[in-house]
Amino acid sequence: MKKLLALLAATTTLATPVLAQEAITEFNIGILGGENAQDRLASNECFRAKVEAALGVPVKIFTPADYDGVIQGLLGGTIDFASLGASAYAKIYLTDPEAVDVKLTTQNVDGSTGYYSIGFARKDSGITSIETAKGQTFAFADPNSTSGYLVPAAELTATYGKLEEFFSEVKMSGGHEQTIIGVHNGDFASGVSWADGLGNWEDGYTSGAFRKAADAGLVDMNNLVEIWRSKLIPNGPFVVRRSLPADVKDTVTSMVADMWETDKECAYALAAGEAQDFIPVTHADFEGVVAARQLQEGM
Repeated sequence: MKKLLALLAATTTLATPVLAQEAITEFNIGILGGENAQDRLASNECFRAKVEAALGVPVKIFTPADYDGVIQGLLGGTIDFASLGASAYAKIYLTDPEAVDVKLTTQNVDGSTGYYSIGFARKDSGITSIETAKGQTFAFADPNSTSGYLVPAAELTATYGKLEEFFSEVKMSGGHEQTIIGVHNGDFASGVSWADGLGNWEDGYTSGAFRKAADAGLVDMNNLVEIWRSKLIPNGPFVVRRSLPADVKDTVTSMVADMWETDKECAYALAAGEAQDFIPVTHADFEGVVAARQLQEGM
């Protein structure tokens, strides 16, 4: 598959400039919220520069304050490429099934393609389970986050009933980084964020929001403790806007697919930690999450 993508990309790059005949003058990358904007720009600069060099047009990174900013950008045509959570993709698909093409997903270091919503609290809080978090504040990340809301809200509600009655207060922190820092600093008694669940807790696992926060020195994972874990969630997709020219989509997709071979440091940033590869994926892999989102919204 990668060789095919690379061949397609090579074939379409014979013209100079690549995109002149298609009249595309820029390419915009959307980065989901959950990490402060400056860190999102810095960690994705390597990818931005690679895309710009390959396409021959200015490439910009957009860092909306919340997930919906990227979702609306893809729907409205102002964002061309993004790495999404499965729930964010589901919202796009349910709004306009022709808006984006699903291309790739992250393959974990063990070959799996899933991750978990992880419930956590401060180690010194005395909270060791969801049951012991009862009657205290609890933080989700964003209404459009799969692991930061859709899946944990559904699973926890099924077990404990209405969460607004189980916890003293349920809050939206604004993103995974905000939840992690908020629990670490005592603003929330507990909350959920995401990780592949592989490797060591003290490292923030192998990849995910905990790993990014730990790598950035924002938290000491030894001060936190895992208190709950969801069922396995499919890793979200890399998507491109469907109406883009085929050569543009092929070039960018091929670049991402080969990233672990060509630039591991840049791939690490895209994967939010260690991974094995970026591999092909289709809409069918997300039908379960689409159905869950549809049920949640009563569509």
